[in-house]
Amino acid sequence: MLNLVIMESPTKASTANSYLGSTYKVVACKGHLRDLPKSTLGIDLENNFEAHYINIRGKGDLIRELKKEVKKADRIFLATDPDREGEAISWHLMTALAIPPEKAHRITFNEVTKTAVKNAIKSPRAIDMDMVNAQQARRILDRIVGYKLSPFLWKTVKSGLSAGRVQSVATRIIVERENEIRAFVPKEYWTIDADLETAGGKSFQTRFWGLADTKTKMELNNEAEAAEIVAACTGKPFVVTEIRNGKKIKNPAPPFTTSTLQQEASRKLNFQSQRTMKVAQELYEGLSLGSEFGGTHGLITYMRTDSLRISDEAREVAKNFICQKYGEDYYSAKPRIYKAKAGAQDAHEAIRPADPTLEPASIKKLLTSDQYKLYKLIWDRFIASQMESAELATVQTDLLCEKYIYRTSGYTVKFPGFMAVYEESTDEKKNDEDGTNTRLPQFTEGEELKNLGVVPAQHFTEPPARYTEASLIKFLEDEGIGRPSTYTPTITLIISRGYVKREGKSLVPTQLGEVITRIMCEQFPDIVDYKFTANMEDSLDDIENGESTMNDVLTAFYDGFKKELDAAMENVSKEEIDVPDEVTDIVCEHCGSLMVVKNGRFGKFAACPNYPNCKNTKPLTKSGEALVEKKPEIAPMKCELCGSDMILRNGRYGSFYACSRYPECKFTKQKVKTLGVKCPDCGAELVTKYGKNRTMFYSCERYPNCNFSSWDLPTNEKCPKCGDMLLKKKGKNHILVCRNAQCDYKAEVPEEAVSVPDME
Repeated sequence: MLNLVIMESPTKASTANSYLGSTYKVVACKGHLRDLPKSTLGIDLENNFEAHYINIRGKGDLIRELKKEVKKADRIFLATDPDREGEAISWHLMTALAIPPEKAHRITFNEVTKTAVKNAIKSPRAIDMDMVNAQQARRILDRIVGYKLSPFLWKTVKSGLSAGRVQSVATRIIVERENEIRAFVPKEYWTIDADLETAGGKSFQTRFWGLADTKTKMELNNEAEAAEIVAACTGKPFVVTEIRNGKKIKNPAPPFTTSTLQQEASRKLNFQSQRTMKVAQELYEGLSLGSEFGGTHGLITYMRTDSLRISDEAREVAKNFICQKYGEDYYSAKPRIYKAKAGAQDAHEAIRPADPTLEPASIKKLLTSDQYKLYKLIWDRFIASQMESAELATVQTDLLCEKYIYRTSGYTVKFPGFMAVYEESTDEKKNDEDGTNTRLPQFTEGEELKNLGVVPAQHFTEPPARYTEASLIKFLEDEGIGRPSTYTPTITLIISRGYVKREGKSLVPTQLGEVITRIMCEQFPDIVDYKFTANMEDSLDDIENGESTMNDVLTAFYDGFKKELDAAMENVSKEEIDVPDEVTDIVCEHCGSLMVVKNGRFGKFAACPNYPNCKNTKPLTKSGEALVEKKPEIAPMKCELCGSDMILRNGRYGSFYACSRYPECKFTKQKVKTLGVKCPDCGAELVTKYGKNRTMFYSCERYPNCNFSSWDLPTNEKCPKCGDMLLKKKGKNHILVCRNAQCDYKAEVPEEAVSVPDME
């Protein structure tokens, strides 16, 4: 009996194939075989939103090959990814490959390991049409929005634009943050730090807190308020009035979901979300670890999930590993079970190492740098999530100077717990306004401390930070906008469309993105409404759970959308919308204006805004900066025709020197390498040259004034018979001959015996 297993990825297929016997053949469909047509809407809006799917162009040969395999097989296992998209791909495979229902078996697994694959084969099921319909509903919604809104933007703004259900919301989020930053008014405030010294000579710093008599915190809003306190405290002793010791328990972060993995990889590894998901896919599909580790393995579980659940088996393996490596005190007294937020899909586990005992360091040499970094991050986070909490010893100290309280606080790690492996990072800036996290020396209540100086400092409140990929993904997740599989493509799309650009790690809206957002908010408020978009995700979940139908969800959406679209097409004209050019900081050297960004057939470039009076343009780098032309290297020679400087140029046959007055003067001279060998005829340097057909030969640098030339390599050796120069013959053998044609000296000697010039 022949069993055919169809997976999406060739890599994953290769991994699974190594786990199954000779009666199984594993092949890859390489993603979707069918999709909606690109040239038309492909949706019958009048007939229950019936979708017209076609075979994807370029996949004809693959489909024919897969059909042949299907005909040979007795049973067919559809092993595409364990999510909505994977379920839909299996459904499309049934139609595209004409698979008889009685031969089709749907299987899923959360990790590409031998145990998981074999267990999945033993537990096949039918295709879940609720999951398929949820995927179809999302695809149809996005197609309707994209294909109906884009023509509106072409009519009112300019051609080539696009709008999307989630991308428009993501752009709006970034635009609104930019508006908050512009509207922000900085507020002045002051801090005062005092440097103190104990009787034992230990120094530390404390910060002004407030008034001693009322024990209230006091804000310093201007220099005068700060100066009054500084004057009162300068040169005065400080007395320790209160020491408060405490204990703080710090719990580990849960294992990764898709969004938290993308956020943490951005913070700790500086990975963009697209890079994170690419590497995670490689780790999931399987990598060859050699015979030492049993061949090919999938290293992590499925990487598109918003679940925090882990299997009992994985928890038990983690427990044994932690107790053995770190000691029983480091394993949580009570097994840690994390609850996902409401609305999260619990079909898959959280992202974790497929084999928790496989430490990153042990396989580092078998992974690429990115694979190792991401695997270590996932492994560290999972192991830490199962460990005991950390115990911190905290201390907060109040010090009195005149009538003012200064306060400082800090902590020491009493028991590291999970912090021995991993500690979560955040997007928020570290705030030490109250003198927290200071390592304090030993002192007692009532002790008087020496005042080494009191220093005021002016500050201004800062506007909210621009979104990074990490913080935007967190916002999308918190608001329920999109799903784990959509975050990365959404961010990639709005950047490629020119609605958002990167500045370092920050996401900044372009002027085009701001215009599009304004139009969308005015004409299509539902499409860019956060709650509306989040509720649509809930509606898709209802379809998957069998609580709603695809047709009901699509009908409810389209009725309202069509009214907004019809009104917008009738009321808005192109003359009403002005998209200003993006101004750069590049100064036009012809007229002094700041150049603007334009789009051409070869991409973006900088152009003078005074066109057509000034037609100056400049190429731009991908980041939007002016492409600075490298200054030519001045040659140590003058032009032999006009006496001008010669500069180094690069041509199709290598480097050469050309007159700096080109094209007025077209004198050129080939760039040559010296051999470190003197010409036997005139004593000048010997150099490399190129003849016809780019054939290299050697000659005197004074050629043609000196006629010395040779196809064979000159050396610094003398002929033992006549004293002339020895030449190294071309060829595999190391043969030396005399340059003198009348001398018959010829020798084959070891390489090290001959002084051959350095050609570098």
